[in-house]
Parts: sequence; C-alpha cells; structure tokens
Amino acid sequence: MATVLYITAHPLDHEQSYSMAVGQQFIQAYREANQADEVIHLDLYQMDIPQLDADIFSGWGKRGAGVPHEQWSAAEKAKIQRLDALVDQFAAADKYVFVNPIWNYSYPPVMKAYIDCICIAGKTFQYIPGQGRTGLLTGTKAVHIQASGSVLSPGSAGEELEMGHRHLKVIMEFLGVPSFEGIFVEGMAAAPDQASAIRDKAMERAREMARSF
Repeated sequence: MATVLYITAHPLDHEQSYSMAVGQQFIQAYREANQADEVIHLDLYQMDIPQLDADIFSGWGKRGAGVPHEQWSAAEKAKIQRLDALVDQFAAADKYVFVNPIWNYSYPPVMKAYIDCICIAGKTFQYIPGQGRTGLLTGTKAVHIQASGSVLSPGSAGEELEMGHRHLKVIMEFLGVPSFEGIFVEGMAAAPDQASAIRDKAMERAREMARSF
C-alpha cells in the first residue's frame, strides 16, 4: 500500500477553480485504480503552515546546541514541533500530487511556505562531505497540476515567465524525487470561448495519468 499526499494550494474549491477541478479528477481516478492506497488531502489554506521566522531559527539553533526543551520559548517549541510533523509526514509518503493556480507567474505564498517546511536537512536531503547535497526521497514520484489564464507551460512562448512549475521541479530534483510530471490547465483567459474545452482536455489527461501514477 502506498501513501499519497494530495497537496492543494487554492482558496477556492473544484467548482470555482480550474486547477482544483482537474486535481479532483486526478485523485478520483487514482483512488479507483488504487483502492488499497491511502490518500491524504493537505489543504494548505486550511492548515497551520509555519513560516521560517526568528522563532524557528532560534529553536533550530538551540536544538543544535543541545539546549534542553525547558529552556525553549513556547513559540519555538510549537513552531518546531509543527514543522517537524509536516516534514516527517512528507518524508514518509510515497507519492505527491501538487495542485495550484499561477498567481503573478508563481504559485500562492502558502505553497512556498509549505515547501520551506519540507526541505529540511537530515529529513528530505542531506549534506555529504565532498559531494554536496543529496536528496533522500529517491523512491518517490510526483505530479504537478497547475492552472493559468495564459499559456506558460514548458515549450510555450510564455515559459520564461513561469516560476511555479519550474521552481517545484528544481525542489523535487533537490529532494531526490526521480519522477516529476506536469499537467497544465492554461489559456482560459486568452481564449475564454475555449475555456470549457481546455478544462475538459486537462481532466482527460489527468485521469489517464492517474491510472499509471
């Protein structure tokens, strides 16, 4: 049995969001094809996602120096504990499905905050003297579902402006994830008369990919 993290970063639901609608189709098809697997939905907008701040850096410093927890502040304890829970959950999973819209050529800030929580040395990557950084998630795979009003996917004229998928690809490579694919729902604002067809085509692609994911 595999554990799948279905990670969504959109304040709206599948009835109002193109990315969420396609994500729903993907995860439904996946569940039908892999009924023994566990799918955990992480709605980042409904979760406590700590930002890397002074409390976390201070807590990390105290932990590294062996300072007893009794001498940590309440904020340091709470934030470090939450961050540890998130990265441990991510490291224990087998597959990842990321879903987000493109806002200002990148994903919503809550997605970046989550990524910062899962990129932790000793948990998802490690430093090896003489070799540099090595990802630890070598037995995993990921898919990224992203919607944008204009066309920004790899190979398009707008590719250079897009920062969401490209950044997530770098992060997955950094963490050692060997398989990373994208599903792009795009061009709805550029061609509003074709929006439904664009969505439906992406949904079909999502269902196909889900069955072999």
